Amino acid sequence: MKKFIPCKIIASSVCCTIISLLMVFSSPLLSIAIDTYSFTGTNNLIGMLRYYEVKENESLIEIARYFNLGYNEIVDANPSVDPFVPPPGKKIKIPTLWILPAKRPEKGIVVNLSEMRLYYFFKKNLVMTFPVGIGDEGAETPTGVFKITEKIESPSWKVPESIRKERPELPAVVPPGPDNPLGSHALRLSGSSILIHGTNKPWGIGRKVSHGCIRLYPEDIVKLFYKVKINTAVYIVREPIKIGKKGRDIYIEVHKDNEWKNRNYYDEAIMRLVKMNLIKSVDLEKLYRAIKDKSGIPQKIGHL
Repeated sequence: MKKFIPCKIIASSVCCTIISLLMVFSSPLLSIAIDTYSFTGTNNLIGMLRYYEVKENESLIEIARYFNLGYNEIVDANPSVDPFVPPPGKKIKIPTLWILPAKRPEKGIVVNLSEMRLYYFFKKNLVMTFPVGIGDEGAETPTGVFKITEKIESPSWKVPESIRKERPELPAVVPPGPDNPLGSHALRLSGSSILIHGTNKPWGIGRKVSHGCIRLYPEDIVKLFYKVKINTAVYIVREPIKIGKKGRDIYIEVHKDNEWKNRNYYDEAIMRLVKMNLIKSVDLEKLYRAIKDKSGIPQKIGHL
């Protein structure tokens, strides 16, 4: 995969509120995205699984942006469909359904690298969520706890020396504008050179494409930028297995993560279910199938 230069709310809960109309590339599709979800301590499943019929000359990349999903999410949910030339009339899954990450601050951002998705907990029991692009192999986005130290509108990009060696035609500084890979807005994180920012290459959302920074769709960074405050905590985690509940139903969400290629997903899931006192209520065959598929879609595996 070609590496892009570095350095990114959707359908559901009863209390979803905001609808935004956004143009998607040159496609006639208009994005109708709900970005705010409600949840409770015991019900941590947000959104809903949808279906969509592919139209003529549409790709999964365009459809993903229409529903505010990343490339990884729509491809993993539809593994048998060609992402670039899906057959018109094909009904595909739209995985706008998520289990919240285990880390849920009262106020703060959680970026789960395993699913390439950002969650912003901005008010009690309210969360916004966005797909993101993250660091490529050899330039991985670091995990850890950070704070937002600066908010930058129309950022200039000071090109790192390591990148100028790869791309000597680049200037020392790229000014704001359509050629700037930082997009229109950027949030600087403490203790590192990592930014959360927009992008001029929206097809990189849901992929490992940056030199460590976190990219959002151009329309999403604007929403996050004006909502978030300086000193907001940012937790960057790696959580390929998420377990949640809705009512008395138990769900698991499993993502492919190369960092876990030497770990046993099944054993990890069993240990977490035991710790949560849920293992006796789980259908182990359904659990095994969900782990085998790694579709990224929450699967019901038990009932209390």
